[in-house]
Amino acid sequence: MDHTPTDLPSATPAEPGAPIKVLLADDQALLRSAFRVLVDSEPDMEVVGEASDGAQALAVTRRERPDVVLMDIRMPGTDGLAATRMISADPELAAVRVVMLTTFEVDEYVVSALRAGASGFLGKGAEPEELLNAIRVAAAGEALLSPAATKGLIATFLAQGGGADPAAAGASAGMHAERLAALTVREREVLVHVAAGLSNDGIAVRLEVSPLTVKTHVNRAMAKLGARDRAQLVVIAYESGLVRPRVE
Repeated sequence: MDHTPTDLPSATPAEPGAPIKVLLADDQALLRSAFRVLVDSEPDMEVVGEASDGAQALAVTRRERPDVVLMDIRMPGTDGLAATRMISADPELAAVRVVMLTTFEVDEYVVSALRAGASGFLGKGAEPEELLNAIRVAAAGEALLSPAATKGLIATFLAQGGGADPAAAGASAGMHAERLAALTVREREVLVHVAAGLSNDGIAVRLEVSPLTVKTHVNRAMAKLGARDRAQLVVIAYESGLVRPRVE
């Protein structure tokens, strides 16, 4: 991952000083075991549960209330996408962040995962430090999206409709466009930069303002647009037409 935010939002689910609670959801027991050893070796995080399918992941999430769920997209029965939608739709699980695990970073389900409420995605071939960083980034409320992924993969899939039903996509775009009208000029400008994958520090440099000011604009934009986090802002920016997809 080439996106390592240095200015993270304050919406951290875990209490200050408390370890980040992680749930591992993957149908491969060997992979879960490897992730558990890695996560439990860190002093600031702990594995609170495992699941081999989406239904089990939802049940364990409701019981353990993890801060971050590492969710495999493809699992038997209830898959990761369906489980993520159900987690995102449950008000009592609003603080839970889901990071989708993919076989390849360029995965046909990535945009669907973001629409379902995931905070981002991570390739299963990622280095150990990347995985640990992903957990910390997601727990802090940041979007786990590299600028390259945002500009390339996200834009390309949204240009193609992301596999969504055209009528539903059109209705969604209209709804987002209406909400955009509530944003100030500065908030819209910040949203464009968020969609480009920039961190708050990066946006602050571009706009010549403080990172705290950027953070305020981002939080206000999320509130007005009904977005869970920055990943959702990226999708809304494209679906509403504020940012036009570019295939490079």
